[in-house]
Amino acid sequence: MPSSYHPTPPHGAARRLLGTALTCALALALGPLGADPALAHGGAAHMVPLKKTVEDFGGTLRWDSFANVFTVSRNGTLVRLKPGSKTALVNGQSMQLDVPVVMRKGAAYVPHDFVNQVFQSSLDKTFVVERVPNPLNPLTEAEIQTALDVLKASGRYKPGLRFTEISVKRPPKDEVWNFALTGQPVRAPRQAALVALDGKKVIEGTVDLAARTLTAWKPIEGAHGMVLLDDFATVQSAIEASPDYAKALATRGIADVKKVVATPLTVGYFDGKDSLRQEDRLLKVVSYLDVGDGNYWAHPIEGLVAVVDLEQKKVIKIEDGGLVPVPLKPTPYDGRDRAPTPAPKPLEITEPEGKNYTITGHTMHWRNWDFHVRLDSRVGLVLSTVTYNDKGTKRKVMYEGSLGGMIVPYGDPDTGWYFKAYLDSGEYGMGTLTSPIEPNKDAPQNAVLLDATLADYTGAPAKVPRAIAVFERYADPEFKHQEMGKPNLSTERRELVVRWISTVGNYDYLFDWVFAENGTIGINAGATGIEAVKGVKSRTMQDATAAEDTRYGTLIDHNIVGTTHQHIYNFRLDLDVDGEQNTLTEVDPVVLPNTRGGPRTSTMQTVQRTVQTEQQAAQKFDASTIRLLSNTAKSNKVGNPVSFQLIPYAGGTHPIAKGANFAKDEWINHRLSFMDRQLWVTRYDPEELFPEGKYPNRSNKDTGLGQFTADNQNIVNTDNVVWLTTGTTHVARAEEWPIMPTEWVHALLKPWNFFDETPTLGLNRPAK
Repeated sequence: MPSSYHPTPPHGAARRLLGTALTCALALALGPLGADPALAHGGAAHMVPLKKTVEDFGGTLRWDSFANVFTVSRNGTLVRLKPGSKTALVNGQSMQLDVPVVMRKGAAYVPHDFVNQVFQSSLDKTFVVERVPNPLNPLTEAEIQTALDVLKASGRYKPGLRFTEISVKRPPKDEVWNFALTGQPVRAPRQAALVALDGKKVIEGTVDLAARTLTAWKPIEGAHGMVLLDDFATVQSAIEASPDYAKALATRGIADVKKVVATPLTVGYFDGKDSLRQEDRLLKVVSYLDVGDGNYWAHPIEGLVAVVDLEQKKVIKIEDGGLVPVPLKPTPYDGRDRAPTPAPKPLEITEPEGKNYTITGHTMHWRNWDFHVRLDSRVGLVLSTVTYNDKGTKRKVMYEGSLGGMIVPYGDPDTGWYFKAYLDSGEYGMGTLTSPIEPNKDAPQNAVLLDATLADYTGAPAKVPRAIAVFERYADPEFKHQEMGKPNLSTERRELVVRWISTVGNYDYLFDWVFAENGTIGINAGATGIEAVKGVKSRTMQDATAAEDTRYGTLIDHNIVGTTHQHIYNFRLDLDVDGEQNTLTEVDPVVLPNTRGGPRTSTMQTVQRTVQTEQQAAQKFDASTIRLLSNTAKSNKVGNPVSFQLIPYAGGTHPIAKGANFAKDEWINHRLSFMDRQLWVTRYDPEELFPEGKYPNRSNKDTGLGQFTADNQNIVNTDNVVWLTTGTTHVARAEEWPIMPTEWVHALLKPWNFFDETPTLGLNRPAK
């Protein structure tokens, strides 16, 4: 559920301790080495502390006392230095330093231009200058500012206008593919797409960035915009100013409203049964008590809901489901109440000769894969123009892939819970809520961390630090075979992972796109953070109240129930398997009688069929059926149509992606269709981007996949988009409290006769 994001400050004491330990180790190993050395052209070099220089540059420093070597790493560059030596190794290649590392009282010093000399040495090939900008590159800071300036100059701008989106407007698909394959620039002008809120009115606009003109400005009737970050502050101020809310707190023994933390929650739609007016811009507020343990989520103020009108900026209604004592037991999740434990020994993941991938602007090249990445304010990480180089030919795989949308619905009908069904990306903007990736924790030591730029709610450009991580990893054997009496043959599987994390209130979501050398693409979604919990009267399951208190969840602590809910993700995958003309094919392994004689009575065969229409394609996942997106106009060397297999599968506490756990007459089913079917295929439409529709906040009908498939278009040999739904029904358990270990669910795209042979055959065979 949404709440303000509070970044964790650096642990100052830990950093000081590390610095002291490093200094002491150096002092014991080396001792002081004298004064500043001279430059080659005469005069003393200006020396600065190595540790501070490296950390200020965003790198890490390690000392190997056995080898007497410093290791400096930052993104794609690994530097090894020995005190007193003028030779350094940069990604395994030797370079000469003007001045060696010197020691003073056990601390290492380098010349002030050390960073420039080493990190601009051209020995790191990870980052390559983009000579022709990719048309899908996200808007730069300057372009976001230009879009805002053009709007202000147009006469359409007014004070108080707020923005849910200022992003690149995608050029025509055929022009983008042509650029990706040939480098020919697109003809379409560079444009910015805007979505603004004027009070509660939603307006869409377009700015031609080259011509500096506003080319479109259109109000959208009947739509409610996204929740914006300043709305978080509005609801907090509203409850603090409300006498009625203060009175409800007093009945619960809470005298200081400043210790109450509000969470801004969307209200959904219940056809008037919740007594809320559809035209109002509203949020519901469920609150928690800050008791000083650093974990207000463990102290829900149960049964108390405030309805806040965002236009009036005040509480307009109090919903009180009855008095339940606030659980007050301190429940920190940062370990402050536990005895320190010994730190594990270091785990080193190094690439001493540099990366196996290059990043050119926003385009990645790794082994045979090429693709473009960008961060979107709504759906987060977007991958585009994905190709696989098959023996010298770049073959199309996917034009665009991203999270389409997701929902986290809860199953409790009580006052504080019945409306909770969060469309995290469509209602809050998961890209806007990107969580900076913590080096060596959220991503491994060898990860390259990429910043991003998004427009904030005022329209100003804002830097998103460490928004995306890219790293290569070992992923078990790709192949192994041992012939009796002959040498073993094994090859290593490598994977490239592109990771993005979004924090939406109590939950943190990790999204990995995983590329394998053998042509598969994995999509993994992980939920972690802190469970949303309900305050109850029961301390144990032996209490008389326990049966009723746990009707909709699990008792996971004294007076705390983890409420049963779901995490349902839908991924929009504009696959172009060797081209845009694709068909959904189903293959069923079946048991049929043996008609050819012999002792067998039955055989295993396959039955194949073509799915004709969008509505036929919308179906629940049956693991016994093989589903392929095929290009029937192209075949491999033996004549089979080239295809990719579509596999949505789950994991976590409920390992089957079974769909929504709601009755058919629930209003959530009137608004959303994507939850209950794991596979959808629709005819490509550049305006059909989100499975829940473009403006799902308070929507009263399905403007997403339900609407997209209503005309039931033919999908045989057409440009199609695949929508894969996966997820889990989350039944809480004690091991997930007070912190939730990351639980993953998955989807997989696997080549199926796409290649003529095993694509990794000979891939890792060293040249003689």
